[in-house]
Amino acid sequence: MAIEAGDFRTGLTLLIDGDPWVVLDFMHVKPGKGAAILKTTMKNLRNGNVKNENYNANTKFEAAMIEKKKATYSYNDGSTYYFMDVETYETYELTEEQIGFNKYFILEGAEALLVFFQGEVLSIALPDKVDLIVAETSPAIKGDSTATKDAVTNTGLKIRVPLFIEEGEKVTVMTADGSYSGRAK
Repeated sequence: MAIEAGDFRTGLTLLIDGDPWVVLDFMHVKPGKGAAILKTTMKNLRNGNVKNENYNANTKFEAAMIEKKKATYSYNDGSTYYFMDVETYETYELTEEQIGFNKYFILEGAEALLVFFQGEVLSIALPDKVDLIVAETSPAIKGDSTATKDAVTNTGLKIRVPLFIEEGEKVTVMTADGSYSGRAK
């Protein structure tokens, strides 16, 4: 299926030079003279490279058929992460590079979406927020004028939390950037 650059939207997946790319951001620009152009930021789903490109608004691209499957995170052996398909019980392996920053947000037994392209597992997709336990933090000091303090979660993620958060508490963390979002309910 052909897609014109003028029809781009965030999250659209395209096939460029045999690799699947996802549109992260785009902006239509209409110069004073000439045809409109589309400034895009795209990420290669195979290797994680990000590029900025300009395209003529009527440039055509092939859609990349991306498939997502529910899977349960089983365990990791240091450099390989193992997931099990919840329907077929098939096991999939992802490298530490494929998992990347997401390693701080997956817990044994947690569900995730595996992202596939032509039968190849590319990465995982996580919810926007996850609940983690504060494993380490310093106690609040009376009279301290700072509003936040350092904390380490049970997955090893270092975050800044409000002074009232104590060790053992569950907090909600944004998976996009690893920032504190609030106390878990």
